Amino acid sequence: MLRIITLNLNGIRSAWRKGLYSWSVAQNAHIICLQELKAQHADLGDEMHKPDGLHTYYRYAENKGYSGVGLWCRKKPDRVVDVLGSPEFDREGRYLRADFGALSVVCLYQPSGSSSEQRQEAKFRFMALIYPHLLELAASGRDVVVCGDWNIAHQEIDLKNWRSNRRNSGFLPEERAWVSRLLNEGGWCDVYRRLHPESTEESYTWWSNRGQAWAKNVGWRLDYQLATAAIAATARHAAVYKEQRFSDHAPLTIDYEYDLETDRGE
Repeated sequence: MLRIITLNLNGIRSAWRKGLYSWSVAQNAHIICLQELKAQHADLGDEMHKPDGLHTYYRYAENKGYSGVGLWCRKKPDRVVDVLGSPEFDREGRYLRADFGALSVVCLYQPSGSSSEQRQEAKFRFMALIYPHLLELAASGRDVVVCGDWNIAHQEIDLKNWRSNRRNSGFLPEERAWVSRLLNEGGWCDVYRRLHPESTEESYTWWSNRGQAWAKNVGWRLDYQLATAAIAATARHAAVYKEQRFSDHAPLTIDYEYDLETDRGE
């Protein structure tokens, strides 16, 4: 069984102080994808650089205290790629890919557009950039899992207050249609929804820090694992972990009946 976890940290140092590392060890995951490091290389302690039994890879944003992605892997990848070829978004540290035989796992942090019109335009530029790349990955013949904070709730069941958010970033019609195209035309499967097609409140992975959103479970499902068809079909269990809080997001864990040693789960 292959266990993959994705989590937006909202700061790796803050999440670490809240017990991230001890929890992650107990999960016995093969691959952990981390978004929003909010740190540079010099900010991380020795344990963050070299957790016991794990190979670590980070792509930091150039601006301090901003963005950044990471991968923790039990098996050393054959290859790691940390650029998309876009100066704008490579500077922000939004992409990290690890190849293991026939499997690729991508850690992705899509921009949020909620802070300003300028950031929403940046989000649309990123979506336009990543879409053909995702199509290419899906058509590559490889097994691919893309983990990340997509900053989009795809369907009405993916957020509590969908009616009042129809004109807000993260639930805009253009954003939702973009996800639909990935799933319906792009060769991708939303693995959590494959296993839990009607789940609502249990599916949320992010809660605002305002208005007791966490206490009232007024959440959004923003964190997904999208996978190509063959490996998506091997998914057996998916869950959002809410017993501890490491950030304003919750970890999404999915188990695949897939053997990294033989590459494909037949």
